[in-house]
Amino acid sequence: MKKFIIGLLALGLTSPLLAQVPKVEELSEVVVTAVNYKYLNAIDSKEVAIPVQMLERKVAAFNLEDAEFYQDDNEFYYVSFYIPEGKIVAAYNPEGEVLRTIERFEDVKLPTAVRNAVAERFPNWTIVNDVYRVTYNQNKGANKSYKIKLKNGDKVMRVKIDDTGEFL
Repeated sequence: MKKFIIGLLALGLTSPLLAQVPKVEELSEVVVTAVNYKYLNAIDSKEVAIPVQMLERKVAAFNLEDAEFYQDDNEFYYVSFYIPEGKIVAAYNPEGEVLRTIERFEDVKLPTAVRNAVAERFPNWTIVNDVYRVTYNQNKGANKSYKIKLKNGDKVMRVKIDDTGEFL
């Protein structure tokens, strides 16, 4: 009886393996193009906060031709993208390329270079809040800056710094 049960178990496990015959199908060719690679390369930073990265990628991946407001005869399209931390207003051409953007995010995690520069220059001050701004232009590239509000007791100071830690 023991051999019979083991035999049924072995037969039950091996029969599904033999029943699977792979079916080979040829798929049509797919062409992937990175239309907004210039935008992604210009705004790419190693230490940008994750919500900022996600929204910037949505801007780059936005398919203008699938939008309900798309018409071939318009010269520019302005599209706004929002998240709780901030927003991006992007201008697209009819081919779907990002021509320029205005980005503003509040209270995002600061890059290490910015935190270190502020801590070195203002040692007894604490960061109360910050605003991250990016302006991108297809011809000029990206300009990234932080406006930081510092507090020391009852004193308040505002400073402006770029993404590399240089004060403006």
